[in-house]
Amino acid sequence: MRIVCAVDGSEYAQWGVRALQALAGREPEHVVLLHVVDPSSLQANKRKNPVAANRALAALDKAGKLLLREAERSARVALSQASTGPRTQFQTVLAHGPMAKTIAKQAKRLKADLILMGSRGLSDIKGFLLGSTSRQVAAVAPCSLLVVKQPLARFSHVALAVDDSKPSRAAARFLRTRILPQSATVTILTSAESPVTDLAARYLSESQLTALTQPVMDRAASLVNALRDDFIKDGFPAVPHVRMNHVIDTIVKHVETERDDLLVFGSRELTKTERLHLGSVSETLLRHAPCSVLIVRGARA
Repeated sequence: MRIVCAVDGSEYAQWGVRALQALAGREPEHVVLLHVVDPSSLQANKRKNPVAANRALAALDKAGKLLLREAERSARVALSQASTGPRTQFQTVLAHGPMAKTIAKQAKRLKADLILMGSRGLSDIKGFLLGSTSRQVAAVAPCSLLVVKQPLARFSHVALAVDDSKPSRAAARFLRTRILPQSATVTILTSAESPVTDLAARYLSESQLTALTQPVMDRAASLVNALRDDFIKDGFPAVPHVRMNHVIDTIVKHVETERDDLLVFGSRELTKTERLHLGSVSETLLRHAPCSVLIVRGARA
C-alpha cells in the first residue's frame, strides 16, 4: 500500500504519523511524508516587497524540510515498533500551493492508495469558515482518506457503516484486505429507512407497522450478514448491527456508545456542486464522528 502522510508540525499532524503503527501489520511498501507551503499568504507582501516575500518563502521551505526530516524519523519509529519498518520505503515531499488541493494533487501524482492526516492540524480562521483542511481534502481526494482524531496505535474496535451500494462493498473489501489487523473486532452497521412517517405511525396498529417495516429490516439484515460472512471467512471477528433510524444518528450514537477506534465508510466521487458545498453524508460523519474516520473511495478500493 502506498501512503501519503500530510504533516505540518502540529500535535494533530503528529497523531497521523504515529498512526502508521496501526497500519504496520499490512506492511505499507511506500510512505511519503508531505508538507505543503501555501505561498498565498505572502502575496500581499510580494507586491510591496518582493525581496522580503521571497526570503520569507525560503524560510518556510527551510522550516518545512526540517519538519519533514523529523516526521520521517517519527514514521520510522512508528513502523519499527511493529517490526515492519525495514520493508517500507520512505520519501519526503515539499510542495507549494493551496493546502487541500495540493495534498490531493500530490496523492494523485504519487498514485497513493491512502492519504493519512490529523484532523485539526491544518486549520485556521479560513478553515473555520470553509471547513477544516481534512474536510476539504475529503471533498477532492483521489483515493481513500484516513483522518486521525486521537492518538491511535492500533485498531481494536472498528465500525463499518454500510448501505446497499458499490462504495460500501468497496469499503468492506478495502478494510478487510488493506487496513484491518487480525486482532480487531468489526461491527458492520446499517440504518434502515422506515417506510412509514411518524405521523402515519400514530394511526397504525403494531401488526400493521410490523408488516410494513419488517421487510425493510430483513433486507438490511441480509446485507450486513453477507458482509459479516466475508469478514469471518477471512478470519476477522465481525458482528452485525441493524437499526431503523436516521443514518447519521445511528452511526454516531453507535460509535460513541461502543467507543470505537475507527469509523469506516465508502464514498462515491463527489460532483463539483457537492465539492463546493462539502455537502454529503461523508462530510457530516467526518465532522461529527468522535473517533478517527476512514473514507474509502470506491475507485481505489
